Amino acid sequence: MNEVKETLRNIEQHYKLFVQQQFTFIGALHHTRENAHDMIRPVASISQVQSYLDHHCNNSTDRRILNMFLTICNDLSKLCHKLEAVCSGNSITAGILERCNVLLSPSNDLSTIRAKYPHDVVNHLSCDEAKNHYGGVVSLIPLVLDCVKEWVTHAEKLLRHALRTMSGGSAVSERRGSPQDAPASTGVSKAPPAHLKAPTSTSNKDNTPGRRSKNVRKRHPHDSENHGGKLKKPWKPPGRNA
Repeated sequence: MNEVKETLRNIEQHYKLFVQQQFTFIGALHHTRENAHDMIRPVASISQVQSYLDHHCNNSTDRRILNMFLTICNDLSKLCHKLEAVCSGNSITAGILERCNVLLSPSNDLSTIRAKYPHDVVNHLSCDEAKNHYGGVVSLIPLVLDCVKEWVTHAEKLLRHALRTMSGGSAVSERRGSPQDAPASTGVSKAPPAHLKAPTSTSNKDNTPGRRSKNVRKRHPHDSENHGGKLKKPWKPPGRNA
């Protein structure tokens, strides 16, 4: 994809130089049409421009600018063929490429196409020139460049989506097959199963040796005993005075 974008930038730079010489291009078409005695019909195809260059061009300036136009069209055609190999794409990208191939076909009728805003190539022509002679031929290259840029945008979205899908699948497989997770899945649990645990009772806590209930008060030997609500004096050994 980087190679495609670099090629597209080079073609755009070449086209900028061509646009700066649009009046020279229109003059060359006018001269060659006069030489071909073909002043009535519009310039409506790439093959027509090629014919003017090959058979009716008499000076180097006209030859140079016509050859520049044909070279850019040829470079765009090669780029479109390369796009088919870079990314298979989907119905959207396939439709864009089909439109590019139709526009760049040597025999395709260009007389009805017009480049609109932000392109201003048609605005640099007179009304008669734009409507009846050169409006289509000057619109060809900017329209194809727009299609190629649109293709690149859609193709990059598809590639990013494919990369996200692949990276997501790899992350899941790594988590599932990680060796760090193996001991945790195969090791023996330290805690016994729930059905093997000894039953516990709250009464066991109260009957544990060495532990008395909080509600039972310790009895001192000298404390008085209460039998039936009467107090009993502590016992004294015989032979001693009280």
